[in-house]
Amino acid sequence: MVRLVLPATIVPTLGCDAVGVPARHGFRLLARLPRNGCVFADADWWWWIVPAGSDQELTWPLPAHYAEGAHVPADRPRLVHWPDDDSPYTPPIPLYLMACQLTGTAPLWRVGVGGRA
Repeated sequence: MVRLVLPATIVPTLGCDAVGVPARHGFRLLARLPRNGCVFADADWWWWIVPAGSDQELTWPLPAHYAEGAHVPADRPRLVHWPDDDSPYTPPIPLYLMACQLTGTAPLWRVGVGGRA
């Protein structure tokens, strides 16, 4: 496990988690998302930085991997996309919906506290 390290000029004010997808989907996701934050990659996985807690009430589809604290099972990941502004984040909902589309999985929202979704 390694922790993805953001560039020193980018501050993750909302905490930092990561969502990974197999490398074969990396370029497709990068091209189709309306906004990409920091994206890291190695030979096997691509990792998008998302705000901490972006897994709450979402069931990320396999083979996507949600990594709390941006601690990922990767081999020397490198930064492959730098955001256009100073926010390191990819919006998690569009990323989630694209991951579902790529895997042929219907989005699944978990029921929150008090029976609300």
